[in-house]
Amino acid sequence: MSTQSDAATTRYERGIELLEKAYGVDATAQTVSYLDTISPDYTRYLVEAGFADIYGREAIDQRGREVINVIALTALGGLEGQLERHLEAALALGTSPLEIVETLIHLTLIIGHPKANAALAVAKSVFDRLGVDPVPQAS
Repeated sequence: MSTQSDAATTRYERGIELLEKAYGVDATAQTVSYLDTISPDYTRYLVEAGFADIYGREAIDQRGREVINVIALTALGGLEGQLERHLEAALALGTSPLEIVETLIHLTLIIGHPKANAALAVAKSVFDRLGVDPVPQAS
C-alpha cells in the first residue's frame, strides 16, 4: 500500500531526475545543498512543484521548456544569473547555439533591443565558457 510519504518521495525523485537531466548531477546536488541551508521546505517545493509537477508535464518537452525560460527571463531582464543557468540547460537538452541566437534576435521585435542585447551578452559568455560557436560555418 502506498502512503503519502511514498508519493512525495517519488515526486521528489522525479523532480531531481529532471533537474539532473537539465543541469547535471553535480550542479543539482550543489543547488539542493545550498537551498537546504536556507530552507529545506523551499527546496522540496522547488523540486516537487517546479520540476516534478511543471517540468514533468508531457505536452512540452524539457528542451522546449528551457527555451520558454530563456524567452521569459530575457523579457523580464535583470536576471542574468538565472538566464545563464537556463541557457546552459537549453544547450544540454539539445538546443543549438544558433537556435538560441535566433530566438534572441526574434525577441528584439517584441521586447526591444536593450533586453535582447543583454541576453546576447549572457549567451556569448555561456558559449565562450562551453566552447561552442553560434555562427554557422560556410561549407
